This record gives sequence, C-alpha cells and structure tokens, in this order.
Amino acid sequence: MDFFRKNSGTGSKNQSSTPVRMKIILCVIFILFATLIGQLAYLQLDYGSRFKSEVQKSNSAVVSSQVPRGVMYDTKGRVLVGNKANNAITYTKSASTTSDQAYTVSNALSNYIKLSDEKPTEQQKADFYLANPQNSKPALAKLPKSIRDSQDQSLINEKLGEEVKKQGIKLTPKQKTAALIFNKISGAYTLSTIYLKNKNLTNTEIAQVGEHLSELPGVGIGTDWQRSYPNGSSIQSIIGSVSSEKSGLPSDNLQYYLTNGYSRNDRVGTSYLEQEYEPLLKGTKSTSKVTTKGNGDIQQTKTVYKGQAGASLILTLDAKYQKKVQADLKRVYSSALASGAAHYSNGAYAVAMNPKTGALLAIAGLNRDPKKNKMTENALGVINQSFVMGSAVKGATVGGGLINKAITPTNSTLPDTAIYLPGSPVKKSVYPIGTFSALDAETALEVSSNIYMMHLAMKWVHAKYVPKSYISMPRNSFDVLRRNFNMFGLGQKTGVDLPGEVAGIQGKSFNSKGNILSGSVLDLAYGNYDAYTPIQMVQYVSTVANGGYRMQPYIVQSVGKTGTNGKQIYIDYNKEPNVQQRIPWTPDELNIVQQGFYRVVHGTNSWGTAHPLKGVKPSVSGKTGTAQTYYYDPSKPHQKNAPELINSTFVGYAPSKNPDLAVAVVFPGLDPDGEGTYTLQVAKAMIQDYYSLHK
Repeated sequence: MDFFRKNSGTGSKNQSSTPVRMKIILCVIFILFATLIGQLAYLQLDYGSRFKSEVQKSNSAVVSSQVPRGVMYDTKGRVLVGNKANNAITYTKSASTTSDQAYTVSNALSNYIKLSDEKPTEQQKADFYLANPQNSKPALAKLPKSIRDSQDQSLINEKLGEEVKKQGIKLTPKQKTAALIFNKISGAYTLSTIYLKNKNLTNTEIAQVGEHLSELPGVGIGTDWQRSYPNGSSIQSIIGSVSSEKSGLPSDNLQYYLTNGYSRNDRVGTSYLEQEYEPLLKGTKSTSKVTTKGNGDIQQTKTVYKGQAGASLILTLDAKYQKKVQADLKRVYSSALASGAAHYSNGAYAVAMNPKTGALLAIAGLNRDPKKNKMTENALGVINQSFVMGSAVKGATVGGGLINKAITPTNSTLPDTAIYLPGSPVKKSVYPIGTFSALDAETALEVSSNIYMMHLAMKWVHAKYVPKSYISMPRNSFDVLRRNFNMFGLGQKTGVDLPGEVAGIQGKSFNSKGNILSGSVLDLAYGNYDAYTPIQMVQYVSTVANGGYRMQPYIVQSVGKTGTNGKQIYIDYNKEPNVQQRIPWTPDELNIVQQGFYRVVHGTNSWGTAHPLKGVKPSVSGKTGTAQTYYYDPSKPHQKNAPELINSTFVGYAPSKNPDLAVAVVFPGLDPDGEGTYTLQVAKAMIQDYYSLHK
C-alpha cells in the first residue's frame, strides 16, 4: 500500500507542475506578441508617412517624339515635297505593361479598327496565339520534359513556336488584326509612343476608339505625317525617299544613326536629296517628361520642348518647267520608238542649267527595258549614267588645242585628209573623203570634222605619223587629252549636291603588251572613246557659254524654315555660285569656239548639223554629236554580231550672246539609219518652254 501511495504521490506532483510550464510558455508568447505589436505601432506612428511616400514614390524619364520633316519648294515657292497629316491610333507603353495586358488591349482594339493592308507573319501569329494561357498551357505540356524543365526561357519559347506552327494556326480577320497590334505593342520601347494604325484610318474607327479610350490603357488618338508630292513625282528619283517607321534606320548605317541620337524606328532619308540633307530635314525632336508611379503606370506627361520642324529646302528647279521638260523628253522619245529608231535604246536624258551660276533648272530622264519595252522615269540617270558622247565634245578639243598653242586664232587651219593607220580601217568624217582639203577651227566645228580633231591631237601631243605605214604617240598622250577634258568638266565628278554621281568611264590606254593604243587616242580627240554623264555635258557647254568659268552644278538654292502660316519662308542660308576652274584662254581663243558653236546652228555650209534650230528665238548656239556603240544583252554576255547603234547628243545654250540657259540632251542606242533630229527636237522644246515661262 505504501508502495502505491508513493507512486500516487509522485503522479500528483507531476500533474501540479504542468500548469506552471504552460503559464511560462503563455507568458513568453504574450511578451513576444506585445513586443511585435509595439514594434508595429512604433513603425506605424514614426515611419508610416515615410513608407507611404515610398509606395507612392514616382520616377520620371525624358522621352522624345518625331517632328514633321522639312518641306522642299521649287524656285518659285511651290511645294515639291510636303507632309500630309494623317490621323493615327497611337500606343504609349508603360513600364508595367505585361504580355497579358498587351494581349487584352490588342483583342479589345481589334473590335474597333482593321489592319487590312498588313498581314501577320507565321511568327507573329504564333506569338499572339501563345499569349493566351488557354493555348500556351496545352502547348507547353506537349513539349519534352527536358525542355519544360529547362531554365532557358528563350529555348522554351522557340520550341513552343515551332510546335504551334506545325499544328497550323487559323486566325479570323479580327484575330489577324489583333496579332499585328500585339506584335507592335510587344516590340515597343518602354515609355515610347508608336503608331498602331496611321494609314486609311476612317472616321468611324476614330470615333469608336475615342469612345472606348478608358477601356484601352495606353491607346490614344494622334497625328502622323507622310511625304506628299503636290506638283507631281517626276523628280522623285532625284528627291529620294524616306524610310517607314516599320523599316526604321537603314541597317548599313545603323551605328552612325544611333550614335547621333536616332531611335531604331525613326524615319530617315534613304536616298538622294532626302539622304544628302538628312541632318537639316529631320528637325529637332520634341521632348517630354514622363512621370510614372511606383508600379510603373504613367502618371503624367509634360512637354519640356515642343521641338522644331525640319529645315525647308528651296530648290533651283521650276516645277512647271520641270514638268514640261519631262513631257517633251517622253513625247519625242515615244516618237523615236514608234518609228523604230529606238528599238534597242535603253532610255533618254535631258538637263538644263544656268551657265552663269550652275543652278540646275530641270532634270529629266527615261529608263527603258528593250526586252520588255517598259519605260520608267529616271531623272537620276543624268548624274549616274555614262555614254560615249561623240562630236559634242569637240569644243573642248579645239579649246585645248588653242590654249596649248597647237593652233592659234589667226592660224588654225589644218589639212582635212583622212587618217590611214597600218592594219586599221580608214579614219574619216561623216562627209565623203576629199570634200574639204583643209579647214580652220570654226569651220571644223560647224561641219563636225573628225579628221580635223585627229590632226589637231597629233600636232598637240607631237605624234609622228606616216600615212599607211607608221604612227608613234608619246606614252602620255591620253593623259594630255584627258587633263584637258577634265578642265572642262568631262570625265570627272561635277560635285553636284546629290549622292550617287559617277565620274564616267575611261577606255584602256595600253594594250596587253604595254603599248599605247594610238588609234584610240585619235578616237578620244573627237569624242568616240571615253564616256561622260549628261550633267558633265551641260557643265562643259556652260563653261563655253559663260566665257570659261566651270561652275559647280547644284540643286539646293536656299535653306530656311517655314513660318507658322505654312506659306512664308525665312531664309537662313543661300548657296553662292562656285567657280571650280577658270579656263586659261584669251578672248580671241574663246571667240573661236563660240563662233564655231554659233555656226553649227546658223552657218550656211550644207554639212552643218543643227540647222533645224536656226529659227528658234532667242538665238541658239551648240554642238551635235554621234558616237558608235553596240547593243548589249545582259543575258548574252558573250554575244557575237551585236547590233550596231549610235548615241545621239546635243549640247547648246541661249541666247548666243550673254546666255542664261544651257542644255544637254542624250539619246543613247538609236538605229544608225534612223538617228533623225530627236535630240534637236527636245532641245528646241526645252529652250522655247523656258523662255515662254520666263518672259
């Protein structure tokens, strides 16, 4: 019994101690809770406002936006290239925008607008399809476990895309629009504003989007611009083009643009005047301070600088005259085609310039595919197409001979006997051998004597010649003649303010054995060897017209800015005429060349070549030319017996005294039996049109 009492007493003791331990534990828990509550109260009372401000703290960033591109005017103030304002649906991407939100906005917006002129790619369809969790989860489940467990999210996305593409994605027209919108939103930079639709936006679409803007976070209604050509697009190949927002910066100059403050989706000039004057035309972007909340949502947008529209360019071209010259060229060239004379021809070109200043007054060109008989406007060919010009360059040959004293104004007579070289066909003029026994320089220009120019060249370079048996030319003969042609602007770039100009083509100077091509030196002397561009030809004839000043051609006369009324132009810079070289001839030497050019049109010799221009008012002086060439078929690079053709040219100026208009016309690849007077017809129309507009 004692044993049991002892045990019973022990149990009673244990039971009595349990409440004590529980009390200690509860006491500790109470103290901890009290401490926690005290700490929370302390933080709330002393630091609550600070934490609240941290939660509500905002960030700010400066973003830039495009401004209208500079306008181009003709010399009379007519708009050649302007900006057409278009309504646009915009989207500004906040820092908190998620893929789910972009998907939701895209679907909602597709209820109100259509992007029917665009088609989503297969990748864009896949991205849109997978943005819906109901589609992405089943697709993910089909991937191998090794890929699903991969930490490489880009790999998972790639395999998901491949998987859904295999299945074939079928989207309704509305879903295709949503897919395109989703792609644009996903690719936008944070806080940047992009255009979701900026073409063919209807009033209904604008109204419906406007009514639902509260349901479309980030979406807005704005204005975009596009290049417009209110006076026609005949010189668009000279003006150039501008990239779209979609294509953005050209990949070949990407780093250049990025380092100069451009964004990847900025629109820039990609060719010719638009590219050449890009720094002026682009203007200065507007800047805005965008304030965002702590969660990334945009809180406020405040304009800091409204930006400056691009500079205005005033060109030397007259829109009305430009249209007439292009129409004249097309009309006459079409008649050459109709007659069969231009069956193999690949185009025609015409250019007009002020010989006193170098200002280009009109630039016209046609390009033609002889196989397809397809013709397109190609004014740019004036600076980037080269042709052997023939006798039109003889004024430079005679001028050089006078300057270098091979002939003189009082003693310019040379024999007009044909050139007989060993093993070569006779070298002669168009008229029969023996027509003239000797000629002076003025008459040689009037009747376009090839023989005279060859004798002049041999005397000039001190060649040794025995008919039918021997000719010896100094090794520098080509250099001597080419330096002279360069002085007049032939065979080198003119420096016109357009990118893409070519210098022409030089023929070979020596054969495979290192011997000078003596016969080709003679061909060069009368314009049947090297190739020049139409703009070089008009610069050359302008140099003759103005008394010997080689003027740099230019197409931009002034740079300024357009007033707020859109009409008044404030000039910041005017182009000053630039004399590239002064021809070192005497007045008497100049007079020989100018009189020769006058007699080409007004002379009485039956072999004169430009008599159809005799009745044109004001008086015209000039020089015609023909050069032998062949039809080249690119599909038959080793073609034999290619058709023989001629290049027909004319250079001239008016009035004959104190001229203010110089022209060059080139019709390459005409039938030798159908040369006609096509270049003279165009030149006549160009001169009459100019003075009818500038009375």
